[in-house]
Amino acid sequence: MDKKRLKKYISNGIFIAILALVLFVPSAKALLIQGLMQVGIFNPDVPSAKNTAQLTLDLKFKDQNGKVVSLNDLKGKVVFLNFWATWCPPCLAEMPSINKLYEQNKANEDVVFIMLDADSNFEKANGYMKRKSYQMPVYQMASSVPEQIFAGSLPTTVVFDKQGQLSFQHIGPANYNSQKFTDFIEKLRKSDQ
Repeated sequence: MDKKRLKKYISNGIFIAILALVLFVPSAKALLIQGLMQVGIFNPDVPSAKNTAQLTLDLKFKDQNGKVVSLNDLKGKVVFLNFWATWCPPCLAEMPSINKLYEQNKANEDVVFIMLDADSNFEKANGYMKRKSYQMPVYQMASSVPEQIFAGSLPTTVVFDKQGQLSFQHIGPANYNSQKFTDFIEKLRKSDQ
């Protein structure tokens, strides 16, 4: 076999190995998606005008201690709600950006983060958060969720304004630490209505 053909086989083998790694190893797929986020792909579309859709919701969330919080209890605060799972590569890919947004806002009493574990497994979800040194609070749903909010696709992120109205919804991974999204959260936080 000549050298040219051998190089071709080796390069094809490397390509197939990388492709298999991305397809079958969730953390490798998450790393690839994170890289794409860094170059500007997967930026969320922030609404330019206030959403006028009225949804009357009383979503309830339960923390690992069994404490239940409802969306109605959080009126007067901006609520960042993310549906995720530890086995979901796109969810894992967007976690660093959500964590950075959380770190920027954690001292802000006007902004609340609720990370909803779709598997309802506090041990696994909190273990992941601990391994990654994330401090974001993990919750499970304690009520039914209307399909307008969550239709089953992970990750799904929604943001409610201070009046409890849906202001943002995105299905799929996104970079939530972008300046545009940070400005959007700040605008909602400073809004009186």
